[in-house]
Amino acid sequence: MKEPIILSGKVVRGKALGRTVGMPTANLCIEDGTIPEEGVYVTRIRIGDGVYTSVTNIGRRPTVDDESYITVETFIIDFDKEIYGEQAVLEVHQFLRPIRKFDSLKEVQEQVQKDVEAAKIYFQEK
Repeated sequence: MKEPIILSGKVVRGKALGRTVGMPTANLCIEDGTIPEEGVYVTRIRIGDGVYTSVTNIGRRPTVDDESYITVETFIIDFDKEIYGEQAVLEVHQFLRPIRKFDSLKEVQEQVQKDVEAAKIYFQEK
């Protein structure tokens, strides 16, 4: 079994656009680890004493802006806590798909739900 890539950093505020369509993300300011190539990944995130299944977008966000900087945004499945300023450790397990531009946030939401199902299946099979 391939070892996950480990990234760590603090949860910081983003644009909060995901929140508007019911999928808030933890935006990580990476302090340690080598960031993998751009894409969407099956991940696990450790915050405090908890470990949560998640899906992470690493890279640009062509649907919401034209910025060239890389972001690490994690949608934590079945999670609803205030975690700004918390330290997090992200385990990057498997590449799911490349980043692409969607026509709307609704389309992003639909794709993220497919990504969430893929993440759940990935960890059930482990």
